[in-house]
Amino acid sequence: MIRVLIADDHPVVRQGLRTFLDLQDDLEVVGEASDGAEAVALVESLSPDVLLLDLKMPVLDGIGTLLRLSEREPSPRVLVLTSFSDRQDVVPAMRAGAAGFLYKDVEPGALVRAIRAVHGGQVLLAPEAAEAVLAGPAQGAATPGAPVAPLTDREREVLTLIASGRSNREIARDLAVAEKTVKTHVSNVLMKLGVQDRTQAALYAVRHGLA
Repeated sequence: MIRVLIADDHPVVRQGLRTFLDLQDDLEVVGEASDGAEAVALVESLSPDVLLLDLKMPVLDGIGTLLRLSEREPSPRVLVLTSFSDRQDVVPAMRAGAAGFLYKDVEPGALVRAIRAVHGGQVLLAPEAAEAVLAGPAQGAATPGAPVAPLTDREREVLTLIASGRSNREIARDLAVAEKTVKTHVSNVLMKLGVQDRTQAALYAVRHGLA
């Protein structure tokens, strides 16, 4: 059973989400928060597996909530569920620790699948959110519209595993190679994609259907 906490300052949104999610056999809504500070407190007391987080909230906004939770161990996987006007917040949210970013016009079934995917360790973004991240170059990096050089088959495998949330050790085990070899592959993938970190590589994989 995946324990879900909903954080949104609109009661109608919270009730609608709870009503739908409680119909799923493998999901349980364990609490609701109307602002970020309440969300942090409920994470402490309820230990949810996944936090559905709106970004525009009083007292403490979504980014502030993410930063607070990043200091907590263990912390839930956070799936941002916000309005389309918050596109500029995709990068700050992902850097602050969000595992996924969706907009409130998402289909209910897609939201359920996203909760399951994020709980399973994947990085997941709405196509528009991925576009917002990848539309402009990272600091000092090329825009990852296409690899600087073609990825090898093994590098594509590694990229797919990065996007599924695997660590270097787990990738090494999955591919039956040394962890040092995986580190080399990861470095090559980042260099070829012109990105700076694993999150941006995962976003590339999501955008191009590799995840």
